Amino acid sequence: MVLTALLFNLLLIGCTTTSPSPPATNTPEPDDDVKTYDEIVVGYSQIGAESNWRTGNTASIMETAESLGVELIFADGQQRQENQIRAIRTFIAQQVDVIGVSPVVEDGWESVFQEAKDAGIPIILVDRRANVPEDLYTAYLGSDFMEEGRNAARVMVDLLEGQGKIVELVGTVGSAPAIDRAAGFREIIQEHPDMQIIASQSGDFTRARGEEVMADLLQIYGDQIDAVYAHNDDMAIGAIKAIEDYGIRPGQDIKIVSIDAIRDAFQAMIDGKLNATIECNPLLGPQFFDLALKVVNGEPVPKWIPSEEGIFFPENAAEIMPSRRY
Repeated sequence: MVLTALLFNLLLIGCTTTSPSPPATNTPEPDDDVKTYDEIVVGYSQIGAESNWRTGNTASIMETAESLGVELIFADGQQRQENQIRAIRTFIAQQVDVIGVSPVVEDGWESVFQEAKDAGIPIILVDRRANVPEDLYTAYLGSDFMEEGRNAARVMVDLLEGQGKIVELVGTVGSAPAIDRAAGFREIIQEHPDMQIIASQSGDFTRARGEEVMADLLQIYGDQIDAVYAHNDDMAIGAIKAIEDYGIRPGQDIKIVSIDAIRDAFQAMIDGKLNATIECNPLLGPQFFDLALKVVNGEPVPKWIPSEEGIFFPENAAEIMPSRRY
């Protein structure tokens, strides 16, 4: 009987199956320290609303923040550096996670950027650079202003067939785009000795000042002017008005090349009053917040993230204009 019982137990053990252990995986456990868009606070110091380009840039930042659920604290500097510095100091006091800033001018930021660094708050430069040591900001997102100036000059060389007198409408004095767009333009123009910049004055990136400055230049130089190089479309559109008031034809008697590629520039090309516009893309919201989230979570990012841009001419302006968002 004992032997029979032992044999029965052995049979039961042999027929019993054991569920296999699940295979090991390399999937990491969720990291509680990784933040999502709706968990970060972003302070953003904008220059102001000096142009349609800037308005489009601001809209892109605000709309993207809303769509992602980011808490955005936005400050309009009204084109005054002291307002932007005050805003950055407020962001530091509020202990935001990251600060975005479009510097109105290049110089004068080192002290407040150092304050942000000491507080452990990373700074991202958007659209415009600042003249500070690279360890005081995390990344720059924006255009190659030098190349925009070079592209404008290459187009101008073709329009004037390598000879002519040019007046330049400069952006805000001391700003990164004004400095670089002037330098890039001259880099190409100096290769053509029969092309000359006879006057260069600031229109402060605004339409009203562009018109005012161009009217003054026409009074001084009159029919000597073969072309206008404007650092942005708004100044070019102001210049177009001044040229028409002077009694000559913009785009024909005086060739005009500008930078930004706003909708109004496309309309000016369709009307035959602007000869070309070099794109400077303002719709940086998606790239900025993607970058901001990576920075907050300690991911490595490039020091410079360039935006994609093109060159536009009257021949295809009517076809392209409906797709422009700014």
